[in-house]
Amino acid sequence: MAQKPGLLRNLAMFLAHSGDSWFWGLALVILWFAANQFWQRWAVYELWWIAILAAIVMTLKFVIKRRRPAGEWGAIYRNTDPHSFPSGHAARSFLIAALATFLGPEWLAILLWIWAPLVSIARVAMGVHYLSDVVAGALVGSVVALVGIPLSPAIFDWISQLLRPFWGFGLW
Repeated sequence: MAQKPGLLRNLAMFLAHSGDSWFWGLALVILWFAANQFWQRWAVYELWWIAILAAIVMTLKFVIKRRRPAGEWGAIYRNTDPHSFPSGHAARSFLIAALATFLGPEWLAILLWIWAPLVSIARVAMGVHYLSDVVAGALVGSVVALVGIPLSPAIFDWISQLLRPFWGFGLW
């Protein structure tokens, strides 16, 4: 699909990029500054666990060192991150969806659970991952979310207590 121009290729490219970490990081920081307490909490949970997940995924990639599939599309990924297992995009998208399940709102969680597998499929369709990469990524992202949710209140209360004397307010 990566080489055939057309609507499906354009849709796959959009979905493949929609899980980019820079996009989510920027969007969540903007959300934190612009939103009410509910969405600030949502942004902090997501951004924190995306950062933790990135460290886990990059460690796994550099330990396993599986080369990406051969291809032309996705030069930025091929040059900056030559290893494909597990897929960071799949991990991130499933983490985001899983966290949204706990954080709400329900309509957003449903949309994100539809979006997450589409991101993963698009990564395979565009030739930057094997199917096993995205399956492993989905599992890693989901497990980090499941482990992270019960730990989050204590972590964020502690961080808020540390920041309050400097900022005059907590994380939300």
